[in-house]
Amino acid sequence: MEYVKLGSTGLDVSRICLGCMSFGEAGRGPHEWTLDEDASRPIIRSAIEAGINFFDTANVYSHGSSEEIVGRALAEFARRDEIVLATKVHGRMAPGPNGAGLSRKAIMAGIDASLARLGTDYVDLYQIHRWDPATPIEETMEALHDVVKAGKARYIGASSMYAWQFSKAQYTAALHGWTRFVSMQDHYNLLYREEEREMLPLCQDQGVGVLPWSPLARGRLTRPWGEDTERSRTDRFGSSLYHEGDRRIVDAVGRVAEERGVPRAQVAMAWLLGRSAVTAPIVGVTKQRHLDDAVAAVGLELSDKDVELLEQHYAPHPVAGH
Repeated sequence: MEYVKLGSTGLDVSRICLGCMSFGEAGRGPHEWTLDEDASRPIIRSAIEAGINFFDTANVYSHGSSEEIVGRALAEFARRDEIVLATKVHGRMAPGPNGAGLSRKAIMAGIDASLARLGTDYVDLYQIHRWDPATPIEETMEALHDVVKAGKARYIGASSMYAWQFSKAQYTAALHGWTRFVSMQDHYNLLYREEEREMLPLCQDQGVGVLPWSPLARGRLTRPWGEDTERSRTDRFGSSLYHEGDRRIVDAVGRVAEERGVPRAQVAMAWLLGRSAVTAPIVGVTKQRHLDDAVAAVGLELSDKDVELLEQHYAPHPVAGH
């Protein structure tokens, strides 16, 4: 495994971040394809043994069940100071007007509840899961700053939003002397490259680490176009992200994979790892081979010809994932 600094911080993270939305007890969330605790633990352990030190979850994943599973597994399989643990706040966790969002009340309640489920005194990276248009950004940034100053988070990060919103948040924090975001978790892969227009240049200019979610386009880059899986058959959100015009890119991934003698997943992941703005893709895993392919991709170097073939059919997409 290779390690890299998270943006302009001194924090070392593995080039692969294990995304933990795949872990969750049945009945605790909307997804039918999540793994229960017994099935999740071997994957988490394998990730640690492979050198992955970066784990990303969220309070809304299986309504807290992901945090509980991840917290117990990491406590058993790793030392806390060797792990970079990330979670998120924003989504609805309780009924009523204050059960979601990025108000001071929601953030303060959210961090304490997440820490309890994770079984730890702090998270290394506390992220806002989306932009909250109903809360002044000053309120959100000051609350996050107070979370850091209270020792409950080491760093803060953001997720999918427009570049102007991210700039506004960073400017607001700097203006008041509050903690700034060190990372951006955004939707970025071979099928969706709209982030290259504004967000990625902004992050590079400002020294912000980039942690792409859905690096394999919900698995579409790992199999021939038209093939589906249990997840894809029930993933309403994922089905809205990509379209028929992406078929040629998926076919190109297949050609490069065949020529290189490696699985498609490794090719798609290697392309993403080769982007200068990218720190660590967030990889969701439900099978051991998913993890093996992600780890192997770290050492796979694509040729200029490979990259040209993979990129040549891209066409603009509507903004998606915010």
